[in-house]
Amino acid sequence: MVSIAINKGSQNIAMLGIGAYRPERIVSNAEVCEVLDSTPEWIYDRTGIHNRRWISGDETIRSMSVAAGERALKNTGIDRSKIGALVLCTSSWLKLTPHGAPTIASDLGMNGIPAFDLVSGCGGFCYGLGVAADMIRAGSAEYILVIGAETMTVGLNPKDRGTAMIFGDGAGAVVIGPSEENGISPTVWGSDGENAEAIVQDIDFLAFMNRAQELQHAEEPIGRISLHMEGPKVFRWAAVTLPRALSNAIELSGVAKEDIEVFVPHQANARINELMKKNLGLPDDLPMANDIENTGNTSAASIPLAIEEMLVTGKAKGGQLALLLGFGAGLSYAGQVAVLPPAPAEPSF
Repeated sequence: MVSIAINKGSQNIAMLGIGAYRPERIVSNAEVCEVLDSTPEWIYDRTGIHNRRWISGDETIRSMSVAAGERALKNTGIDRSKIGALVLCTSSWLKLTPHGAPTIASDLGMNGIPAFDLVSGCGGFCYGLGVAADMIRAGSAEYILVIGAETMTVGLNPKDRGTAMIFGDGAGAVVIGPSEENGISPTVWGSDGENAEAIVQDIDFLAFMNRAQELQHAEEPIGRISLHMEGPKVFRWAAVTLPRALSNAIELSGVAKEDIEVFVPHQANARINELMKKNLGLPDDLPMANDIENTGNTSAASIPLAIEEMLVTGKAKGGQLALLLGFGAGLSYAGQVAVLPPAPAEPSF
């Protein structure tokens, strides 16, 4: 029988560098409340958000992805010719064809490499981290650039009390590659499709396109695709599912809970994150990401943005052991224990 060859890659891998891009426009709770029927105090009490970043001018998901990727490459010091693949984690690239990653790779001067989009909502970055890590261990690439990027405000209904105050825009990227010691644990991930409609688009793409065709010669507006979320339902799911996922991630990593030095959950809601930290039994003084306070919920971009913020401000240091968890639409989640990359020489703020 013919023997088919297999690849074997590096088993010890890590996040070698990080880069990010934050839109220039800062939107306060007060500005949100000019349209939304709410108050700045109520928004902060329910979400932990004071400000968020929204794209403006010529900023796009494409430009932000390229900027974050460029900074990650510079901060890592790895020649881009060594990057063997690019994974773009996003749910807000506005075209299904062509998908975004090949364009981003070309813009970064890496045209021709394998490049694909990974759509998994707010858990996207941790899904991407897990997929990229397994690709390197399987020998599919030596170095991979993983980008989490979102323009959540493109489909935002400014009058929806469940979403308008929460979401922001941004992009974060990491370079993953071989390391002397392993810096990324196996991924714990899962989903709950029975309750997937708790986070949903108001209009599916087929209905939207049919409506557009009907009105192509009419003056009536087509409408917009916006996101709707059943906040209490998502909160209950998170309270039950995520502490178990975090415990499993620690167990699978082979490290003790006492070894965790930093907690970086998806920046969905400060209340959910505090509850997870408490239920997991992490120390009160353990540093926890709180980038949501001035960046908002940036979906698949939130974890790399939060890591960068902690490294730049000194709340965390490169080399520390961090517990990561992304969760959201699907309802899906993914988490790992990972060693933080060095603080970026070229930060986003």
